[in-house]
Amino acid sequence: MAADRHNESGHDHGDHDNDHGHDHHHGHGHHHHHAHAPKNFDRAFAIGAVVNTGFVVAEIAFGIAANSVALLADAMHNLGDVAGLLLAWAAAILARRAPTARRSYGWGRFSILAALANAMLLMLAVGAIGWEAIQRLRVPEPVAETIVIWVAVVGIGINLGTAMLFMRGRAGDLNIRAAFLHMMGDAAVSLGVVIAALLVGWTGRTWIDPLASLLIVVVITLGTWDLLRQSVALSLDAVPAAIAPEKVQAALRALPGIREVHDLHIWGLSTTETALTAHLVHEGTPAPGLLADACQAMARDFAIRHATFQIETPAEAEACRLRPDGVV
Repeated sequence: MAADRHNESGHDHGDHDNDHGHDHHHGHGHHHHHAHAPKNFDRAFAIGAVVNTGFVVAEIAFGIAANSVALLADAMHNLGDVAGLLLAWAAAILARRAPTARRSYGWGRFSILAALANAMLLMLAVGAIGWEAIQRLRVPEPVAETIVIWVAVVGIGINLGTAMLFMRGRAGDLNIRAAFLHMMGDAAVSLGVVIAALLVGWTGRTWIDPLASLLIVVVITLGTWDLLRQSVALSLDAVPAAIAPEKVQAALRALPGIREVHDLHIWGLSTTETALTAHLVHEGTPAPGLLADACQAMARDFAIRHATFQIETPAEAEACRLRPDGVV
């Protein structure tokens, strides 16, 4: 019976027998790199959620008072942002919880579900906004542009201020970066509302207001569609968009003595962590550092820090029922 080697963070923890239910025994390598924990952004999330919730309430009230569908459109957008902040905050809190016997991967996957829920909420909101804007284009109504301008200017300040709360962490955490970019985008949308209100006051053409809301709908939809597409893909265990599977396979095949790679699977454990499993077919006796080298290559080149490898001889690979591509 072949020995089973378990490698954690590049260190050899000894040999033991192992059989994963295949038609042969094999070597097995596992690496889970524990990166430095990201900065705790609970305070930033709390401040951002409270301030933006208050602004949404004010924006809805002033949007109704000013009879501005563009202002209401921006309010619905900001409401989606509040929901997104709360979901991202919940995901960040749950991601810090330790794995258990029942939840062996922990709660990191909740960040994927949070992104999916956020995208769906935003798409529902833009549908309602778009319908109202079309009705206003058919029957334009007067707009109190001065109120719209001042409320939107306040919105620009709030969105920029909230974005700054997440600025320091945007480089190392995808969720924090998403929050930062979303708030910067909101500031740009509020600027669009200001410009539309100025044009209404200058020209007297009230149809500019619903037209501006339709443009906001287009901007939100374009930004949300990518979020929706990626979150759906990750929830279905697709390879994260930033990783090219063919490059991962080429990197594994370039390892000393590896003649074949099959049963390669790559999926997201969360929006920030990626896992991988693969069978490596090796000629002869694997070098003692092969598993550590494979794990380090995945972490260094692809940010895949949870990698599990099964070592097979050519004869064992012939008998492996998972060898053909497309077999799960």
